[in-house]
Amino acid sequence: MLLQHIQNREERLEDIQGQLMDPQVVSDMKKYMALNKEYKDIQGFLEVSNAYKKAIGNVETCKEMLETEDDEEMRDLAKSELEHFVVLRDKLEEEIKMLLIPKDPNDSKTAILEIRAGTGGDEASIFAGDLFRMYQRFCERTGLRLELNDANPSAMGGYKEIVATVTGEDAYGIFKFESGVHRVQRIPATESQGRIHTSAATVAVMPEAEEFDVQINPNDVRIDTFCSSGAGGQSVNTTYSAVRLTHIPSGIVVSMQDERSQLKNKDKAFAILRTRVYDMELAKVKHTETELRRSLVSSGDRSAKIRTYNYPQNRVTDHRIDLTLYNLTEIVNGDLFEIVEKLRITENMRKMEAAGETV
Repeated sequence: MLLQHIQNREERLEDIQGQLMDPQVVSDMKKYMALNKEYKDIQGFLEVSNAYKKAIGNVETCKEMLETEDDEEMRDLAKSELEHFVVLRDKLEEEIKMLLIPKDPNDSKTAILEIRAGTGGDEASIFAGDLFRMYQRFCERTGLRLELNDANPSAMGGYKEIVATVTGEDAYGIFKFESGVHRVQRIPATESQGRIHTSAATVAVMPEAEEFDVQINPNDVRIDTFCSSGAGGQSVNTTYSAVRLTHIPSGIVVSMQDERSQLKNKDKAFAILRTRVYDMELAKVKHTETELRRSLVSSGDRSAKIRTYNYPQNRVTDHRIDLTLYNLTEIVNGDLFEIVEKLRITENMRKMEAAGETV
């Protein structure tokens, strides 16, 4: 099964090579860049698969030597090498299975990071600021770039709300696991009695919406012409210069009669139609983003937590994967690597289980 997947990738690579040499593809920058990225991804996959096939060949060679070789020293060598290549083969096989899991197409996109103070008053705002600084330091360690877009500071320090953009390789794929309610347990700077308080902040991470070009299929537009009405000269009411466009998929109707030329009216009408269709599609994107944001951050209540930062115990617990680490100081200073990696592994394992025998 794996060898068939490898062969499919090899054939796909050849197909892409041909397409990248096609002048029509080269002139379409968006398609060219998408194919080029897929080409590089398959190349990386084939590097691992070639090592896997080589390991399979070495296993077979060692088995054959054990069956045919009379020299005891050579048999011992073959046995030792067989153990090595079996381990290598199995390791590469698991790696290939992971690479065969379909990637989230959003993973490579820029991430929009939104942090908002939840329950807990001033302490929640201070904690929101702590989370932002944690992500800043994490980006510095990973080579990602975090750029501040908007911030609403609180009177006692920290932020009521802060929005940033994270760019770089797999920015969204790395940050998407941070979405949810983060809870902190500590003695706030604002607490005079020394009591431990529990506060929360919400984090929403979304893939940046790509720009889209509105392309209207002429077959989707009904064009009606009619005589213009109103002032404009003798020919206005006698020639079919006015144009009405009806975009059938959306139901949008645009009429234009400013010009005496039907062609000019049609051009103007199509320009307005494209703008209205664009606005309609943009509204859909904004609605989707709003719904996504709501689903990511839940209510902002402390009980709906994904992660708890307990300062007295120097403990961080990610409740989604039952992971507890006792290095809170390092984590809030940007050392999120272990948490992110284990969340990614968990996601991949779920995908593998869902894929079943197809991988």
